[in-house]
Amino acid sequence: MSDTLGNLEYPVAPFVYGKDYTLTDVKNNLKVFSAFPLKLETLVKDWNPSILATSYRPRGWNARQIIHHLGDSHGNFVIRVKGALTEEPSQIKPYDENRWIALYDGTYSDIKPSLQMLHGIHARMTDLFNNLNNEEWQLTAYHPGSKHMFTVAELLANYTWHGEHHYGQLKLIEKIYKGT
Repeated sequence: MSDTLGNLEYPVAPFVYGKDYTLTDVKNNLKVFSAFPLKLETLVKDWNPSILATSYRPRGWNARQIIHHLGDSHGNFVIRVKGALTEEPSQIKPYDENRWIALYDGTYSDIKPSLQMLHGIHARMTDLFNNLNNEEWQLTAYHPGSKHMFTVAELLANYTWHGEHHYGQLKLIEKIYKGT
């Protein structure tokens, strides 16, 4: 395979921190974010256990783990955004995603509950986001792991990117599995 390890790890390029987001940017991110669960489900709905056990790169997560990670991560997204909207100062609680995904449910469970989680999370958050005012998009939460202060607009951008990032990895898995 001609892909470099970096291209395999980041098929849509790494997230760029610290950008300012206009309301147009926010609306564009929200459109992609709200459509993500159906896009993901359409891709993986007929995947069998063999493709779900396929990894996109050496020492990378397999498809099942990526899908469960999306459920875990986007569940944390709700807490991060709502913290930014309701607490001052708001601090994000980091978690060890590799240890979470190594738990039984992340490694062996059916993907359907994680897909259902994503549908519910994205629907609820889209409803919330559609009702924020300009000032609320600028509220912040500090991430002590990255030492970065996120605005709510940047959190949305980050999780929009996050979905597309892992979708790109799943597309690589599909390509590998089909041998194309």
